Amino acid sequence: MFKEFITQRIKRGLVRRLNNIKIVSVAREVARKEPQPSGAPIVFFKASTGIDDLSWNAGFHLLTTWALRLKGIPVAYFACNAGMSKCVLGTNRDDVYKGMPCKACVAQSRALYTGIQVHTYTGTHVNWFGLDRDAQLESRIAQLSLSELMKFEWPLDSVIASEAKQSPSEAEGVASSQQTLLATTIPLGALCLPGLRWVLRIHHLTDDEPTRHLLREYILSAWNVARQFGDFLDRTQPRAVVVFNGQFFPEAAARLIAQRRGIRVLTHEVGLQPATAFFTEGEATAYPIAIPESFEMTEEQNAKLDAYLAKRFQGDFTMAGIKFWADMQGLDDAFLRKAAGFQQIVPIFTNVIFDTSQPHANTVFEDMFAWLDMCLEVIRENRDTLFVIRAHPDETRVRKSSRETVEGWATRREVQKEANVVFVSPRAPLSSYELIQRSKFAMVYNSTIGLEASIMGAAVLCAGRARFTQYPTVFFPQTADEVRRKMKEFLGAKKIEVPPEFTRNARRFLYYQLFRTSLPFGDFLEPSVRTTQTRLKSFSLDKLVGSDAVKVVLKGLLEGGDFLLAE
Repeated sequence: MFKEFITQRIKRGLVRRLNNIKIVSVAREVARKEPQPSGAPIVFFKASTGIDDLSWNAGFHLLTTWALRLKGIPVAYFACNAGMSKCVLGTNRDDVYKGMPCKACVAQSRALYTGIQVHTYTGTHVNWFGLDRDAQLESRIAQLSLSELMKFEWPLDSVIASEAKQSPSEAEGVASSQQTLLATTIPLGALCLPGLRWVLRIHHLTDDEPTRHLLREYILSAWNVARQFGDFLDRTQPRAVVVFNGQFFPEAAARLIAQRRGIRVLTHEVGLQPATAFFTEGEATAYPIAIPESFEMTEEQNAKLDAYLAKRFQGDFTMAGIKFWADMQGLDDAFLRKAAGFQQIVPIFTNVIFDTSQPHANTVFEDMFAWLDMCLEVIRENRDTLFVIRAHPDETRVRKSSRETVEGWATRREVQKEANVVFVSPRAPLSSYELIQRSKFAMVYNSTIGLEASIMGAAVLCAGRARFTQYPTVFFPQTADEVRRKMKEFLGAKKIEVPPEFTRNARRFLYYQLFRTSLPFGDFLEPSVRTTQTRLKSFSLDKLVGSDAVKVVLKGLLEGGDFLLAE
């Protein structure tokens, strides 16, 4: 095992070096061929371009900026040069005091930004920001409790300082016109929470010194990003800002500063299809999609979606380089014998910490575990129903396994003692789709299985805001009491009437996710040694600029397009 680990590590290092050589070569070609830029620049910021390899989103970031530059659009890169005492992707959750891997990360960034001018604010350039700790802020948060740190806000004096340089009358006019854009404080604690929960893989954080230390350093680093990004915007005066994800604190702070100045901000994430990207003016992780009400799927489009679903229902799909259901199995005889002793089956599908801890997810319950507690109370009142609690397989992903898990919740609540409950661990390859087919209705928090169940015609009771709840696709009560009431209503109903528009909207939404919003970059990027990372393919720059994905992104950035592929 150790020998295999060393072999893989050497292989990754070699592939990374070869990939960077290729990146440097193409970057120099871009620098030679780009025309004289004109107009205001577009700012791009992704805090980490890759610590031990090139990430998919860093690849999308790089290819998009190359295409812009080749079109004569100046790009202003905001790049980290050890500018955070702690960053999300560099944090060692087993030792939060361990230093950051800045050397490898900065080296990766310098390869990506080869041939670009530094600190020249006309045309394409890169701004490397370093760390400048704010002693006043550091002193202010030194003794705060975890709950105080989570809610901590700080005056935005550095952002509004540029107004003070103007004449009194000018400053008064600016203050009046921007009153709604420039708040007096920045919610540093709230900005840092998603990243903190993601890296620790815990929703209910422990108020101990390691956790407080990490959050303090995140707050200090977020403030450093906010100050320096504000200065950077002053110098560049960009037409738009593009950031990765927008949830982790570096990009979240930059996004907030830009938005409060009235600058258009776009975010991007991996798409639903392999080697695809999703760009939006909204929150990329919430996946906002504008589907015309008049859109009806054609026979060809339905066949295309059905072909995808047929593979997915067999476990044959990949997202962000991860294949979750490679060994999917049907319901075994032991389960079927147990189920035969109950009047009905109701599956409860859970999700992983990061997807349930994002700010937009918990609009009904405080968190997923509060929902599970409510479910357990109702379970104990309905002994004639077999409830199947399904833990998400991503809870045990290598290097990113959750620390606060549904499996742990089930153990603490002694769920195994409930005769009418079957708990399915994240390691069990049970087919959720076959389970749905045998169920009276399905319950989800905010997992994609809710969308798929709706497509299958099942009644779905949803408890957390999900990508698909922006359209009527599932039953989605807006209070915890209403979720409980609806759960009891469904359990007692002879038949649950599902509005026909649920299945229609679910199919339309998934079709848009797969075939309209997922922009294909597979001609330019391929999986690396770790499939969650990527490497550059060989291609011509003309092919890049002329690709469908790049055309859509450039139209969205430059002309206010919708970031949708044409049919």
